[in-house]
Amino acid sequence: MQGTLQGEALKWVTEQPAWKRSGGRDHILPVHHPWSFKSVRRFMKNAIWLLPDMDSTGNWYKPGQVFLEKDLILPYVPNVELCDARCLSESRSRRSTLLFFRGRLKRNAGGKIRAKLVQELSGAKGVVIEEGTSGEAGKEAAQRGMRRSIFCLSPAGDTPSSARLFDAIVSGCIPVIISDELELPFEGLLDYRKIALFVSSSDAVQPGWLLTFLRGIKHTRIMELQINLAKYSRHFLYSSPAQPLGPEDLVWRMMAGKLVNIKLHTRRSQRVVKESRSLCTCDCRRANSTSPVFSS
Repeated sequence: MQGTLQGEALKWVTEQPAWKRSGGRDHILPVHHPWSFKSVRRFMKNAIWLLPDMDSTGNWYKPGQVFLEKDLILPYVPNVELCDARCLSESRSRRSTLLFFRGRLKRNAGGKIRAKLVQELSGAKGVVIEEGTSGEAGKEAAQRGMRRSIFCLSPAGDTPSSARLFDAIVSGCIPVIISDELELPFEGLLDYRKIALFVSSSDAVQPGWLLTFLRGIKHTRIMELQINLAKYSRHFLYSSPAQPLGPEDLVWRMMAGKLVNIKLHTRRSQRVVKESRSLCTCDCRRANSTSPVFSS
C-alpha cells in the first residue's frame, strides 16, 4: 500500500512543469526518517533533501543519493526543557556528575560502540549510565540527569546522530560526541567545537582514556563551553512563529548558499545536448558557498 502511494505521488510530482524545468533540483523534500521514500529515492535524488541524519556508510542511503553540497541536515526536536543562561548559572554548583548517559545501551550499525562504552565506563566514579525509557518519567529522568552533569555522552545510535545530542545542548551539558561518521546541522554557520568535544571511537574505548581526558579539562575551558551552550541553544529550538537565528531561519540561510549550485545544474541540464560527453548530473559537486553570518 505504501509503495503504491509513493509511486502515485512520484508520478504526480515528476509530471509537474516546475519539476521538469529543473529536474527537481529546486525542490525541497523533507525526509524525516532514513527509511522514508525508500522505493522512489532514486527518482528524486536531484531534489534538496531535509534530513535528520546523513549516513555515509551506505547503511541507510545509497551512494549519490545524499551529500552535504546538495542536502541539509536538521536538528532533532529536543525532548527536554531549555536550561537557559540563568538556569545554567544556578545549576552549575549542582553538576556533581562528571559524565552522564541515558538511552538505549544496545544499538545496531555504528551504535554498537555503545555496548563497548558501557563495558568500559560502568561503575566508574563520577559516571552515570542508565537504560533509557519512554514517556514522561523517562523524559524527567533524562532532564534531571543532564542538569546534574558536566558532560553528556553522545555516541552513535542506529544512525550517526541521535536526539540525545540536542537534549544535551539545551540542558547545558557539554556533549562528548563519539560518532566517527557524524554530520551536523548548519555546520556552515555554527562551529560545534565551541560547545562540544569530539572523540574518536578508537580512543574512547581504550581502557581509562576517556575519563582521563575529561578529568584533565581545565575549569576555565568547561566554563567557556557552558557559556557557549547557553548562547547556541536558540539555534536548536523550533518555534511558531519562527525566531531569528532559530532552526527555521538557519535552514533558509543555508539554502541561500546552495542557490548558485542549483542554478548551475539547472541551466546546464537545459542547454546540454544528449550526445554531449559532459552531460552533468547531480553528482557534479560544487563546494557549498554558505559562510558564517553571525559570531556565536
